[in-house]
Amino acid sequence: MKRPEAGEYAESYANYISKVPGTDILSVLEAQRLQMLHLFAGRSERDGSFRYAAGKWTVKEVLGHITDTERIFAYRALRIGRGDMTPLPGFEQDDFVRNGGFAARTLADLAEEFGAVRSASIALFRSFDEEAWSRRGIASQKEVTVRALGFVTAGHQIHHRMILEERYFPAIPRA
Repeated sequence: MKRPEAGEYAESYANYISKVPGTDILSVLEAQRLQMLHLFAGRSERDGSFRYAAGKWTVKEVLGHITDTERIFAYRALRIGRGDMTPLPGFEQDDFVRNGGFAARTLADLAEEFGAVRSASIALFRSFDEEAWSRRGIASQKEVTVRALGFVTAGHQIHHRMILEERYFPAIPRA
């Protein structure tokens, strides 16, 4: 596996891709699954409802957003990886969070769901042969490869995990 090159993704994804270490995306995705489960283990429901500033998402909403977005990136990878050339639409993340019902769920349930979605994503990415990783399609009106979508999936999680660690969890000590 090689890292995606600039022509394989929209410039808006460059920040996510730059956060991903190395070239073994399957190992990165699995390590992240374990990291995230550890990050949320033992956190209280009060922790899940914390937001570090007015108008910012709660911990539960951030986790729900990460999971929903991963589903979308994986769906795009599936369609493109299987040779479907249908242009795929974008999505409005704030609408997904607003309508996600995350506040009504437990933090433990949301973490478990993330783990399950990540396991499914890993299985999907593992199913791609070399040709599929290089396939190109259109998502959000921009060209993207399956390889780039794997790295974007990992980079998006890193981006939000860093925000959780820097802005949310320092204010919430572990019990």
